[in-house]
Amino acid sequence: MSESQRTGYAFGRHQPASHVIVHVSDTHFLAGGAKLGGRYDVDRTFARTLEAIAAVHPHPSAIVITGDLTDLGEPDAYRRLRAAVEPVAAALDTIVVWVAGNHDERPALRSGLLDKAPSEEPVTGVWDLNGLRLIALDTSVPGWHHGDIDGAQLDWLADVLAEPAPHGTLLAMHHPPLPSHLPLFDILELRHQDELAEVIRGTDVRGILAGHLHYSSHGTFAGVPVSVASATCYTMNVARPAADVNGMDAAQSFQIVHVRPDTITHTVVPVTDAPTGDFFSEAWLERMARLTPEQRLEEFSRKPGR
Repeated sequence: MSESQRTGYAFGRHQPASHVIVHVSDTHFLAGGAKLGGRYDVDRTFARTLEAIAAVHPHPSAIVITGDLTDLGEPDAYRRLRAAVEPVAAALDTIVVWVAGNHDERPALRSGLLDKAPSEEPVTGVWDLNGLRLIALDTSVPGWHHGDIDGAQLDWLADVLAEPAPHGTLLAMHHPPLPSHLPLFDILELRHQDELAEVIRGTDVRGILAGHLHYSSHGTFAGVPVSVASATCYTMNVARPAADVNGMDAAQSFQIVHVRPDTITHTVVPVTDAPTGDFFSEAWLERMARLTPEQRLEEFSRKPGR
């Protein structure tokens, strides 16, 4: 791998990202490769997603999948999802962070993905990604589809956040602490958001990664940016009046998260096979790198004939 592939180029005011995270959500795997709702081929779209993940960055700090890993919590669905993801993670020399969603079942998730004893205990964890702290929360409620975080989990989170991390903290959860313009999601929203805000506000939390909505969305919570990744199984056709929004087998995507000292960006990566131009390339970047900043402006910024 070349140095440019490892670190990126710095042609502007910002240095390359210190950490790159792949944010995926709502895979909704089913046992035996069954189609979701008899309609959506989630295996096929997820296989295309993994191909895109393998291409988009040679060594991300982590692959974070923010819940609804399976649709019914079936043990075979977790086995099949793990078998699909882990070889890609190994090839990229990265880790996988599994986050529980409302469609998941904690006992089967803990057994099938974490090699732990099955139980209804919340699926949480803390990872040190070379100074960037990643915390997985469990907003699932056994037997229900709405989200919540109980007092014990909030106390645990407060204890973890009491000591700042060198590059700050990202939280990963399924139910986003954001409003949706779709009334159906109000019924399934995250509860006890005020209590969560009290724990987060004033800490080193720099961003929240979430899912659940099946469409990309962004906002702030307790002064912290929130980024919701769309789904890999099916997405919501938000190009309709809110009351008529339903699922569609199109626009599947994931996000690539670039963490820098002063900012974090979240780029939606479409999972598509559309024809793509070939003007820009590694060779083009290397040619730009050999020029001075002024020469790069002359080469690429100046308008012809002006």
